[in-house]
Amino acid sequence: MNKYILCFASIILLCVALIGSSFKAADQSQSKSSKNFAADSVYNQYILDLYQTADLDSVGLSEQVFKKALTGYYNMKYRGLLHDKSVLTIADFDQESRKKRLYIIDIDKKKLILNTWVAHGQNSGGDKPSNFSNIQNSNQSSLGFYLTGEIYFGKHGRSLKLNGMDQNFNSKARDRAIVVHGADYVSQETINKLGRLGRSQGCPAVPTKLANKVIDAISDRTVLFINSSEQTYQSSLLNETLAANAALNQNNMMAAQMD
Repeated sequence: MNKYILCFASIILLCVALIGSSFKAADQSQSKSSKNFAADSVYNQYILDLYQTADLDSVGLSEQVFKKALTGYYNMKYRGLLHDKSVLTIADFDQESRKKRLYIIDIDKKKLILNTWVAHGQNSGGDKPSNFSNIQNSNQSSLGFYLTGEIYFGKHGRSLKLNGMDQNFNSKARDRAIVVHGADYVSQETINKLGRLGRSQGCPAVPTKLANKVIDAISDRTVLFINSSEQTYQSSLLNETLAANAALNQNNMMAAQMD
């Protein structure tokens, strides 16, 4: 009889232990989920605050495109790819070329540094690009995130090399000589004549008069994002949870330095 009582008691204790473990695991899972939700909520509020403070809506940049670009910026920052400049550049090819669709933003200062024209590749389309490629001699623009490289002097004068960070989308940028450079066809005069900007061989060309200013602002390992929301585009740099944690950690560090 004692043997059966001991056996029954052991079973009861085992069940209690399993139930306790299940509740603990559920509590931990719920706590982790709540933490991620809270981080995401703060991150979304941070994006909105930055977007409004920099007054990006008034210059034609959508909040959705800005969020996508900022997410990539913080993913690259988390990976240790960026230097000290808190600069994010967006070429928004959702917009026509006759619009000033290049945005250079100082993230830490929450300030728009420059807004100007930028050309797309001649085989990407007319006024608004619809075709993109990572292939040599395609003369098309390439979507995705870039890390700015070294400054050099070439056939377009002072120019800035780009490193494509997205496999299959822009990873051949170096081989294709996709760079930031000035071009006379990126001007109001060309828009008046053609109804659009001139087009490049795939480079994000900028106005000749502003080329040095653009290059100086975005050189030294900063982020350039070329966007087209109508295209199928995927990137490991669009991890919002990672971006939220990186952004919050940076803001906490900045707040601590100010105290």
